[in-house]
Parts: sequence; C-alpha cells; structure tokens
Amino acid sequence: MQIRTTERRNRTGAQRLAWLVAAGLLMASCTSAGAKAQESAVHPVTTPESTTATALGTRAAAPGSGPSTPSTPASSVPGRTPPSSPGRIPLSSPHPTTKAGAAGGLPGMPPVADPHNVYADAAAGRLSAAVAGDPPYAYVPHNRSGDVWVIDQRTHAVIRKCHVGIEIQHVVPSYDLTKLYATDDVGNHIRVIDPRTGECGREIPVKDPYNMYFTPDGRYAISVAEEYRQLIWYDPVTWKVHDTTSIPGCAGIDHADFSPDGRTAVFTCEFAGRVAVVDIVTHRVERLIDMPVRNTMMGPQDIKLAPDGSAYYIADSDSNGVWVLDGAARKVLRHIATGRGAHGLYLSRDASELYVTNRLAGTISVLNSRTGALLTTWVIPGGGSPDMGNVSADGSQLWVSGRYNSVVYVFDTRNGHLLARIPVGDEPHGLALMPIPGRYSLGHTGITR
Repeated sequence: MQIRTTERRNRTGAQRLAWLVAAGLLMASCTSAGAKAQESAVHPVTTPESTTATALGTRAAAPGSGPSTPSTPASSVPGRTPPSSPGRIPLSSPHPTTKAGAAGGLPGMPPVADPHNVYADAAAGRLSAAVAGDPPYAYVPHNRSGDVWVIDQRTHAVIRKCHVGIEIQHVVPSYDLTKLYATDDVGNHIRVIDPRTGECGREIPVKDPYNMYFTPDGRYAISVAEEYRQLIWYDPVTWKVHDTTSIPGCAGIDHADFSPDGRTAVFTCEFAGRVAVVDIVTHRVERLIDMPVRNTMMGPQDIKLAPDGSAYYIADSDSNGVWVLDGAARKVLRHIATGRGAHGLYLSRDASELYVTNRLAGTISVLNSRTGALLTTWVIPGGGSPDMGNVSADGSQLWVSGRYNSVVYVFDTRNGHLLARIPVGDEPHGLALMPIPGRYSLGHTGITR
C-alpha cells in the first residue's frame, strides 16, 4: 500500500514511531539479510509511466500548479519476496562510467582533483576561506515545533532558537557555503540563516521545499517538491523559477546525489521503491530504476556516491539495509544488510567509511565505502532513532538527530562511543553543521566536494 505524503505529515510523532516499528518488524521477517539483488527493472524514456513520449520528466509551468496525478506503475508492485541468497558482487559497474575528473564534465563545475576520491576536497580541516571564520555550530530543524535550534558544538549549549514556520525538514548549506537555508515544505518557503552569527534572516518563497540541492556548477537550486513529485529549478540569486520537472512515477521523491562528472543526478522515490535518473543539463528524466524489492511504504531514502564514483549506496528503510546501484546508474548490483530502518548516509572525512543510520534499530552501521563491507556497528545505549546529520569539520564526531526521541546524538568516530545526547525540540530532522570542509555544497545537510 502506497502511503501518500499528506497522510505521513498528519501523523503525530508517536503514531509515526509506532508505524515505523511495525514496518521494520514486518520487513525483518520478509527480507533476508545481505540478500543478493535480483535483476532490477529499468523504465527508459519510452516507458508508459512518462507523461510524454520523449521524457519521463515533463516541464510544468509555474510553482503553485496542482499535484501531479499519480501514475499506475508499468508493472504491479512485486510482493516482498526476498532476493536469492548472496554471492559477493563487486561494487564496480559493468557499464562504462565517466571517470571523476575526466573530460566532458558539466561546464562550470569545479574540476575533480582526485579521480579516486571525489570528496578529497572535503577532507578534515580543508575549510575554504568562505567558512574558516564561522563558529562551530549545529543547526537543528524540527518537524513539529517549526523552529531551528542553534547549538554550540564545543559546549553543547543551545545558544539560539529561531522560528521558521510550520514543518522544518532540513538545514541546507548554500552552494558557496556562505548561507544556510531552513526548508519549510508545508509553509512553502525557506529561511536564510547566517553561519557567521547563527542568526536567522529573510524568508524566501519556494514551492514545497522538502529538501534542496544545488547543481554542481552552482547554476540552480533544486527544490525537491515531494508532495507534487516535482523538481523545481530556481535561480539561487533571484529565486525565480527557471524550470519544473514533473516525475509522476517518483512518489516520495526526497534525496539525491550527483555523478562524478556532474551531468547526472539520481533521486530516490521513497514511496515508489525506485530511483529516478535526471539529466542535469536538460532537466529531463532519463529512466526510472526499480529496486529488486520495491518497498513503497518507507523505501529508498538517502543516497550517496562512492568516493571513486563506481557505485551509489541507497538506504532503504523497509529493506533494513542499503542497495548498491552501479556508477552508471543503470543496474542494482546487490543489497547490504545494516539494521532496521536504514535511513541516512554520511561519509567519514577521509571518505574511507560510510555511516548508515538505522533509525528503528537505534544503531549506526559503519561500512567500508569502497567495498561495502560491514566494519562495525555502533549501538545507542538504551535505544534511539538516529536520523540525519553530518560529520564535524575535523572528522572526529558524527552528529545526528534523534527523530523520535527529541535529542541530538554525538558520536566519537574513532570508536563509536556516544559522547552526548543533547535534548532538543519536537521531531528533530535534517541537522547541519558549520563550518564544514569542501569547495562547494551540493545541498541536503552538507554534501560537499
């Protein structure tokens, strides 16, 4: 059964948690851990799911238009039959993949210095001049209380509370890292926060900004309008709409990452059990790729490109783990079991480890970012609901929100010890840390390269 976004938003925190626990238990009994992926279905541009014969993504007129009409999948949603038992499948793609730093990248995108690690410029301590003087603050948005709390990373003291609106989803560093945007999807606006002071500024009208990303050339801010199944392309200076891409087959569109050459983005479709591959130059959807098991309640969520660009990791809450999509974004290679309610994905500052937040299990799985091997699991004493966050500038700490426990967790990345459990407001979600290393931000809670 597909859960609509509006239904999800109307749940109280307790109802959401109860539902999530039930969903996690159901999937734990239905999906075998570490299962090898079956052949994933790919819907090219000629699929019946598209609203035109030429593209899955269509150009809608202006923000404020009504929701896209839900489409009927080309094939019925498969039952949650677990994939066949695993054999070790490498992460490397069987398809040609543009090397990070190779010619033919998106014009205007900063060059990739290390083709083996697209995150090399986001290593510990590599702060740009734009952020070097910023105070070390954490910015915590709240779904229910509608505000952002500013916390000193050194003392864990709450130094400011800023009212933003109705339902605040994420705090997003701007492309040039000089501003933060708190996204209020229900209120249809973002609010600017100055990372030099932690003070809130003006509101900017933006349609349904559940999440926000920036194209690797900095030309567009993309509002991920989950409610409308749209990507809305804004000029990040004037905040005028340049284009709208409608993706009716991508229910629950919410997270994304970009190819090493910057020409392609992969967006997750949480309530459709698939991902959408989008051309950054044309704004058209190239294809939809179904996960081998299409979870349509709490399916694909966060997504992260491997350092060498050979694969995308896709957290799938109902699969209790991570799918591995090849670097060309054409085929799902395998599944990695992590824990109940796999949700957020964050890289260590040297990009050697991938942290997976398991929101129902109350754990963090640590994977080798290049092989996908499970290295260790951090357990929150007494349980918890780790959700979204980021790694500190020096790489020593992982900060994540406790979505259904009204806290922020701070982990020591050397050993996984829980250093702090900081009380915050109601339903903390996509927290951001500043300053963070990197030349530019791709959005979300601080994906930098």
